[in-house]
Amino acid sequence: MRVSDPSALLDQGHSPLPNDHPLIDGRTAHAPLIRALRGDRPERLPVWFMRQAGRSLPEYRELRVGTAMLDACLDPAMASEITLQPVRRHHVDAGIFFSDIVVPLRLAGVDVEIVPGKGPVLGAPIRTPEAVAALPALDPSALAPITEAVQRTVAELGSTPLIGFAGAPFTLAAYMVEGGPSKDHTAARALMHADPETWSRLLDWTADVSGAFLRSQALAGASAVQLFDSWVGSLSRNDYVDRVKQHSARALSHVEDLGVPRIHFGVGSGEVLGDMASVGVEAVGVDWRVPLAEAVHRMGPGITVQGNIDPALLAAPWPVLERHVRRVIQSGALARAHVVNLGHGVPPETDPDVLTRIVELVHGLGSGVTGAAGPIGAAGAAGATGAGA
Repeated sequence: MRVSDPSALLDQGHSPLPNDHPLIDGRTAHAPLIRALRGDRPERLPVWFMRQAGRSLPEYRELRVGTAMLDACLDPAMASEITLQPVRRHHVDAGIFFSDIVVPLRLAGVDVEIVPGKGPVLGAPIRTPEAVAALPALDPSALAPITEAVQRTVAELGSTPLIGFAGAPFTLAAYMVEGGPSKDHTAARALMHADPETWSRLLDWTADVSGAFLRSQALAGASAVQLFDSWVGSLSRNDYVDRVKQHSARALSHVEDLGVPRIHFGVGSGEVLGDMASVGVEAVGVDWRVPLAEAVHRMGPGITVQGNIDPALLAAPWPVLERHVRRVIQSGALARAHVVNLGHGVPPETDPDVLTRIVELVHGLGSGVTGAAGPIGAAGAAGATGAGA
């Protein structure tokens, strides 16, 4: 099913979302985030942060003592509390569901652990036709902890939307082929060309697992979803278009009939931004390497942009960071709509008070169009003075 305007499904009452879903009963239907994702310019520029739920918060570290990462993700009460913590502290315009991209792999029965200091590690790499064929189907009943965690969270968030989250097919496949983290994903890229049929079957599997994961969150109450492609920057544009793009579209198609806004984000994605925008999304997250105005040029005017504060500058003196945030907002004013965010996730050493201060600054700039242009010069001068001090 292809839907040219997914939000029309909600307006016409054709979405399978339950009647008590926040988009259906009105709690989040007109929230600044949802309006911006659908192309509107709300009176208040929405802002949230990737990885806002987690390592930078002392309350998170205290809660996680003695609990492994994947165990925390699959404990509904804990996952819900972690998701809510940054909303309470920073007053951001969305919660992002606390999870990990390999959670659906674990739920499907894949042998994967998150090793502290290293990342996801599989019991054995998946590199052969036989290994791909042996991958188990994801039993819908395995998603029960995710459904419960989302429902708990949405009940507490009220009018603040929750964003569902999943890893993109390529990133999941890269971990599975490599067997763990990799700097350049040579084994995955080799399989892509050496055995394209096996590669395609693997990405179909990861697309369907991620898609089911997204759909479970949306049906349980998430008002938007984000597909996160951590390693897309390791691909050439030709490889992305020929061997990856259609699988990302397949993952996102799992929620197409629901009418929830969809965001697609990738790290190092500058060369494929236009292609990422064409897989069936309302918004594209842009990392810190490409100015938002240039991203709009590459993607066209019909996409909301998300981003793209450089996470490194969270450690800079406030005048430097403030100037940067204002410039990001000014650049984003050229898009149909803008959701302020980082160009990647919150570094674990970030001072949480800095994030709160950014939220206050962004909210004080109104819609981000007239509010951003005027003060830039003054902030820039202050930032230059602060940088030199």
